[in-house]
Amino acid sequence: MGVPGQQPGAVRELPAPERDVAIDLARFFCLALVVMGHTTMVSAVLHPDGTVTTENTLALQDWFEPIIWIFMVMPLFFVSGGITGLQSWRRLKARGGSGIEFAQARLLRLIRPAAALLAVMFTGLWIARLAGVTPQVVELIVTGAGMPLWFLAAYLAAQLNLPLLAALHDRAPWLTLASLATLVVAVDCFRGAFPALAYLNMIFLWCAVQQLGFVLADSHLLRPNRSALVGIVAGSNLLLGLLTGLGLYRGNMLVNLNPPNFCLLLLGVAQAAALQLARPALSKAASAKWVRTVVGVAGRRAMTVYLWHLPLLAAMSGLILLTDFPKPAAATAAWWWSRPVVLLGVIVLLLPVLAVFGRLEERPTASVHARSRPAVAVVTAGVVVFIPVADAALNGLTLALLGGGTACFVLAVLLLGRMPAPASAAVPASGGGAGAQAEGPLPQKPLSANVEP
Repeated sequence: MGVPGQQPGAVRELPAPERDVAIDLARFFCLALVVMGHTTMVSAVLHPDGTVTTENTLALQDWFEPIIWIFMVMPLFFVSGGITGLQSWRRLKARGGSGIEFAQARLLRLIRPAAALLAVMFTGLWIARLAGVTPQVVELIVTGAGMPLWFLAAYLAAQLNLPLLAALHDRAPWLTLASLATLVVAVDCFRGAFPALAYLNMIFLWCAVQQLGFVLADSHLLRPNRSALVGIVAGSNLLLGLLTGLGLYRGNMLVNLNPPNFCLLLLGVAQAAALQLARPALSKAASAKWVRTVVGVAGRRAMTVYLWHLPLLAAMSGLILLTDFPKPAAATAAWWWSRPVVLLGVIVLLLPVLAVFGRLEERPTASVHARSRPAVAVVTAGVVVFIPVADAALNGLTLALLGGGTACFVLAVLLLGRMPAPASAAVPASGGGAGAQAEGPLPQKPLSANVEP
């Protein structure tokens, strides 16, 4: 029904969407774990012959495998992205928006911070090369930039396919999820004979995990009680334990992450159920004003933190190699005691970066505010972004590829244009129907968590 006294077809002010504090807090927790985990994973090693290599210290520790099983939170990013992304797409669609407009908003929101990172790194590293810094140290820092790019590629692939997957979800939600899971298993079955085929799961796997967020967002699909949710968590982990125990998959979830395999989907199922279980506790914890403030600030700069923390860690490690600063051997007691200092160093380096480049995330990017661009411009932008990212994922990031990637990302930003924010948004007074605001157990109110309007 329309507003009394308002003419059909008139528009009304749309209130700014509230943030879902439970999802925001969960994402903040995941981001903090990722940053802390990386400070204990990446080690620069200076060999007696003067060569420099990197070492993933935690991946080499057998005792760490069951711990990373618990703290591998990457699936949770995609589950929450599915929840908020579906809400965002339905609101845009209810206003008459298109998939191209959705893709434009998503691309701009994610690649603007990445374009800044690549441009600064390429310029800075070439200056370092010209200043006589050892090429191996430069390549070490370049490698640090390449690690977060795989997530950007996977998340963009999932989000850009969201309108299509949402349409399939609306028609046959369980069949869509089952089909994606089947594709994941099929790729795993043939990856031994065709290793390059494994990278298809960068799309199939993360789209399937994102689809779990769709299921949580629609209450009519599933209304499990707490006992059922506990059973889902336990059952998923038991099946995962069986598959790894039989030797069908590795028990090390870091190995299973890139390229991803069916283990990550099982983890996603368990984490989706755990998120639903923890939602009341998360909402209660986030009721504190200081928690909401911290999480809100971090959420608005989450992509900048994620993209920059590893390059800054690599840069700090490379610079330490050029000095007489103590360099304890990896996995020794002295090395473990140095990890809090390394984490503090990364945080200190992040603060000026967030002050300068965090604004790229805070600029309005809601789909409703987008100035539409031609479909060919948006599609071209997506292609030119994925070319260097796919090359880096398959062959590793080099200084030359870093320069090419910088040019591609800047070109994509130019193709996508600007997204000015009007003082308010308007929607038809008749409402958007069921799609305008999907009801569900998670979330129960409009969102603007992190990458959503």
